Amino acid sequence: MGQDSSESRSLEVEDGHVHGREGLVKRLYHVKNGEEISSGDANSQDKDVTSSNIEEKELSIEQIFDEKKVPPWSEQITVRAMFVSMIMGIMFCIIVMKLSLTTGIIPSLNVSAGLLGFFFIKIWTKFLEKFGLLKTPFTRQENTVIQTCVVACYGIAFSGGFGSYLLGMSRKIYEQAGITTPGNTTENIKDPSLSWIIGFLFVVSFVGLLAVVPLRKIMVIDYKLTYPSGTATAILINGFHTPQGDKLARKQVRALGKFFTLSFLWGFFQWFFTAGSDCGFQQFPTFGLKALDQKFYFDFSATYIGAGMICPHLVNLSILFGAVISWGFMWPLIHQHKGDWYTAADSSMQGLQGYRVFVSIALILGDGLYNFVKIMIISGTNLYSQTKEKRARNGLPVVNSDGNEAPLDAAIPYDEQRRNEMFMKDSIPLWVAGAGYVALAAISMGIIPQIFHPVKWYFVLVAYIMAPVLAFCNAYGCGLTDWSLVSTYGKLAIFIFGAWAGKDDGGVLAGLATCGVMMSIVSTAADLMQDFKTGYLTLSSPRSMFLSQVIGTAMGCIIAPLTFWLFYKAFNVGDRNGEYPAIYGLVYRNIAILAVEGFGALPKHCLTLCYCFFAAAIVINLIRHRVPKKVSQYIPLPMAMAIPFYLGGYFAIDMCVGTAIVFVWQKINRKDADVMVPAVAAGLLCGDGIWTLPASFLALAKVNPPICMKFLSSSMNNKVDAFIASNT
Repeated sequence: MGQDSSESRSLEVEDGHVHGREGLVKRLYHVKNGEEISSGDANSQDKDVTSSNIEEKELSIEQIFDEKKVPPWSEQITVRAMFVSMIMGIMFCIIVMKLSLTTGIIPSLNVSAGLLGFFFIKIWTKFLEKFGLLKTPFTRQENTVIQTCVVACYGIAFSGGFGSYLLGMSRKIYEQAGITTPGNTTENIKDPSLSWIIGFLFVVSFVGLLAVVPLRKIMVIDYKLTYPSGTATAILINGFHTPQGDKLARKQVRALGKFFTLSFLWGFFQWFFTAGSDCGFQQFPTFGLKALDQKFYFDFSATYIGAGMICPHLVNLSILFGAVISWGFMWPLIHQHKGDWYTAADSSMQGLQGYRVFVSIALILGDGLYNFVKIMIISGTNLYSQTKEKRARNGLPVVNSDGNEAPLDAAIPYDEQRRNEMFMKDSIPLWVAGAGYVALAAISMGIIPQIFHPVKWYFVLVAYIMAPVLAFCNAYGCGLTDWSLVSTYGKLAIFIFGAWAGKDDGGVLAGLATCGVMMSIVSTAADLMQDFKTGYLTLSSPRSMFLSQVIGTAMGCIIAPLTFWLFYKAFNVGDRNGEYPAIYGLVYRNIAILAVEGFGALPKHCLTLCYCFFAAAIVINLIRHRVPKKVSQYIPLPMAMAIPFYLGGYFAIDMCVGTAIVFVWQKINRKDADVMVPAVAAGLLCGDGIWTLPASFLALAKVNPPICMKFLSSSMNNKVDAFIASNT
């Protein structure tokens, strides 16, 4: 998920094959008299077993689980699973909301959700087992349902636009964009309110689930799309429910609990030193006061360190590279031309702030355009190849080694036959998806214009006609590359509908609102297909997957707005110098202003710089695509580079600390690192994220920290001492 999405480092997926946890998906069994004995138990019995009755064979994952009955779909969704999903949904919504309102970088948390789901249910079942009350065993299907529900829930915290388009409608962001900026008018303001946010999310968040349901067989079985994150999560869940996997899971859970506690206590400790603005460890001048002024410092954030451990090395280093280019060179050089290039204050959109925002937008749009075209070409080429291959395959019989024609199933591996059978068993009727989509479209055409008056009913109709095509494109591209272009489709909607509405009829608000419609549909569609892939590989019923996604989405439509409201009321959200600057709120509003107004309001030479960086993003991506992988892995990602252009480099330092920890760990013991990094990172993210809850309640209760830890230069310190002495 990032502002577009970022892959998890828990497993490596190459060419459709998953590597890194082979020990969890295959086991060596000794078979004696038809009984299975694990290799550990067999060693103690080898002396008593003659070679004539021992047969060693390597079993596939579904052969390991063959004797375990697959529960019907109605038993895969349990009360305990939904309760645990709700608790985890709250936890992950807090984490995602915190990231959305700060950097906008959201790593893939699917694996963490699967691990925590296993952890919570295991505690539950162990407790009941002690009292003899356990009636229903914990299965991998129930584990998958929990993971699906949680991902659907916290997905709303991202696609709901709380740190982007939704916040971009507010008065605070309107003022930051410049009240004199052409096109930025008071008619384009809609301040956040729980009532309309929850209503809007309930209207738009379920449509994407229905948009791609008819395509699940094509995506998963016919075209065999990889969906790397979904596949990685399935491998993890399958592994947890084998004897070896259970032992490894306990080790991961211990590490998660340890770092969760440390992260929570560290957040609590830091709170005591934040009595005023610019106080505490978050303003620690690690590289000196001059570097602190240019946003280069280590702010001791467990959240960013954990995110850096999950995000690939290239993403973290690209962010740092972007921070060095912008805050290290570009902005100081442009500041030297103040009075010539611009006369407004640095914080104004007609001043230095305008360069920061619009150059980052140019990089984001250039990268988004390239990846959009690339995914369309890849998707189209693969669709054509798959269709052509299928036709050729259907025309040729399968032949055995003896030359006789064999049944079609004989050429299909056992695991694939088993999974195909279960995946097609509990189908979702097409008429349900079609009728539901039409009904929700009709409801949306009636309700959305009442929430956002500049949005006409026919805007919504056109958006819902476009949405299934874009949802398919995003779901297909995500299956191939694990790269979601949700925010790119949202920006496309801003330009289309913002320009259509026009600057005199609330075009900015109309563009931002339809951006929300498009992002919600496209995001939930891709998430559902990822979960279908996970369910396919764990023999979970598509019906239970779909229903758990619906329940998780409904939870998210309530939990995510409440989480946002807690942040919004407790902290100064949207303050660019505060703890939660929510940089994408201003970015999205300025994109909407560009859509209705054009480029006339930009400061001098800003448009030229935007053209250069837009072209640079495309050229960098072209080079990355053309050179060998051993070279491209050192070429930075333009999308990641763009984020610190506005925000600064402080979080890049934290994330690079995380990536350095992983790099050293992998050098020392790669196998151990691949297994334990997701657990440690999840602990850091969850502990610091959960600390936000008591911190929010303390802020709402007006309980202030007792100490302000602030750093001054020696000359300023002398002045402060002299001032204090003169007043005592």
